[in-house]
Amino acid sequence: MSTTDNFQHPDQQGPALAPSVPKRMHNGAIIALSAVGAAIVGLTSVGSAWTLATVSSTASAVSQANAQRSLLEQALSGHGLNGSSGLNGSSGLSGNGWSGGQDFGTMPGTGTGDTGAQASSGTAATDAQSTGIVLINTVLAYQSARAAGTGMVLTSDGEVLTNNHVIAGATSISVTVASTGKSYEAKVVGTDATDDVAVLQLSGASDLTPANIDESADVNIGDAVTGVGNAGGTGTLTAAPGNVTALDQTITTQAEGAAASETLNGLIQTNADIQSGDSGGPLYDADGAVIGIDTAASVGSSENQGYAIPIGDALKIVDQIESGQETDSVSIGYPAFLGIEVGQTARDGYATQQPAGAPVAGVISDGPAAGAGIVAGDRITAVDGTQITSADALTATLAGYQPGQSATITWTDAAGASHSATVTFATGPAV
Repeated sequence: MSTTDNFQHPDQQGPALAPSVPKRMHNGAIIALSAVGAAIVGLTSVGSAWTLATVSSTASAVSQANAQRSLLEQALSGHGLNGSSGLNGSSGLSGNGWSGGQDFGTMPGTGTGDTGAQASSGTAATDAQSTGIVLINTVLAYQSARAAGTGMVLTSDGEVLTNNHVIAGATSISVTVASTGKSYEAKVVGTDATDDVAVLQLSGASDLTPANIDESADVNIGDAVTGVGNAGGTGTLTAAPGNVTALDQTITTQAEGAAASETLNGLIQTNADIQSGDSGGPLYDADGAVIGIDTAASVGSSENQGYAIPIGDALKIVDQIESGQETDSVSIGYPAFLGIEVGQTARDGYATQQPAGAPVAGVISDGPAAGAGIVAGDRITAVDGTQITSADALTATLAGYQPGQSATITWTDAAGASHSATVTFATGPAV
């Protein structure tokens, strides 16, 4: 059985959408949670070979199931793609990469070439269920991919709530209001990768109708619910009815190859048929009020198992983001971007006979690092005089900078010669 991510992380689509997702554990039992965010499509192979895990349905155009893709993890220092682990063991890359170290793979389908999106078992969403709901499409330029997911309007001037994995890695975001068909460009207000929440602001939006949210909803096992979202990344909203089957659930991705584990707590479990592309969409109660954010689903079990973040929990994170104050988990706006791929450095218990600094495994063309003359094979040894001893140290140091700020980067080339240059950080993809 193929699997997809709990988070539809960089919900990408080359042609279409839906990132893969690792297996996840629920109450100690390993189950395959399918990503319910956007759908990933058309990933371009860009580096060392990496056999990717197959992912379940979601994109409107994805390669056939037995096709293998290789993808160089874009561990972009200074917050490249969301996540903390890179390709460990296989290609030796480390640093910030796909959220949770997720690996992306082929989507199952029939025939040859690209396949259509998987059909949802749900029905078309009603006008009431579509009110205040948006379709999110992202471009991930550094991965030559696109993605799609769902979101909910919070304010009449265009503040939107969604899952962090729906927009992680995005270099541009467009949002279409389901009830009117009007589209807007969106910017990231803030993100919380730990709790999988993100807030967007639509440019030039006004007089929008917010979603019908019940922040203080009393949710009980057995309650009738309906999950609504952009299932399969088709660009239309579908509704999947069900019931609440458990509360306060914890799900954890299983470390699998390049995929590191991630955990979400306090989730609502439902037997509604939540699918990839639904991420960020509403879980409605019987009265049509939003009680949760569709976030994950299991595959391979005898019954549907969907998971939603309680809306009250999500709105507390929204308040933190709106305050403009960053925390250990909340990031405001976009990260500073140096434009390098960080190589793996030795870990405790392993050989430590290597030069000092963070190894540069790759450089993004036209980025700040490339402009300074940094190339693959160099090792960054200092940032504004702060010594860099590892890839993690470089990432942590660059996290303290903002786009548009400058810093002096010191590095050693392959011949051992030292160089320094002042760079101005660009605006990185969403984290």
